[in-house]
Amino acid sequence: MRTLRALRLMLLWTAAGLALLYLAGCGAMYVWQRSLLYFPQPARQAVASMTLPVDGATLQISVRAHPGAPAVLYFGGNAEDVSATMPQLAGLFPDHALYGMHYRGYGQSTGAPSESALHADARALYEHVRPGHPEIKVVGRSLGSGVAARLASEQPVARLVLITPYDSIENVAAGQYPWLPVRWLIRDRFDSAGLAGRIGVPTTLIAAERDTLIRPERTARLLAHFRPGVARLVNIPGAGHGDIGASPLYARALADAVR
Repeated sequence: MRTLRALRLMLLWTAAGLALLYLAGCGAMYVWQRSLLYFPQPARQAVASMTLPVDGATLQISVRAHPGAPAVLYFGGNAEDVSATMPQLAGLFPDHALYGMHYRGYGQSTGAPSESALHADARALYEHVRPGHPEIKVVGRSLGSGVAARLASEQPVARLVLITPYDSIENVAAGQYPWLPVRWLIRDRFDSAGLAGRIGVPTTLIAAERDTLIRPERTARLLAHFRPGVARLVNIPGAGHGDIGASPLYARALADAVR
């Protein structure tokens, strides 16, 4: 009997210890979740830039000026230095002005990134750029696809391009951390699927065939939320999430989508 009681007590303490560890893991996820989502990068390329004052911060915007021409607003990935992307964009869109936003904490931008801040900053950039250009086209990659989708759902734009996009960051995180109650803990959800029905401009989704971060089903579910005839999907064969930009097929698809 004593042995049985000792065994039960040991199991009880073990269960309690595991529960405490699980709760500690949940707490750590809640507190540190933004450090798992945002990876600020310095601006390493010497390209022209401007500063944009916004509420609570000052943003660095990489720029290729082209007054009076159509403009492309570019929102990059969570670990992307958009200054390094500007030369490729400049080669693909010689007849467009380019504006690449360095998120708060990225490049020389001040402040800390969050979903609400990124959306507000995107609107501020749009409002700053709009008076000087006849058309605004919006391109977002990975994390930035959620920023771009939100902007296109709220403002008149001519084209929308979403590169390696997701239906929501919430669903991506739930797939990566299935042992945690992510849907209860997450603060920055970036629910692009919930906004897709409000978007009426020609939209292109560019996906990487071998993407293991934003899996194909996440992009397919986003596509399914657009109204019929609004969005199309282009798959880049052999490409992964990080190297899609090196594919000539990607460059061609991006150029075709923006023109």
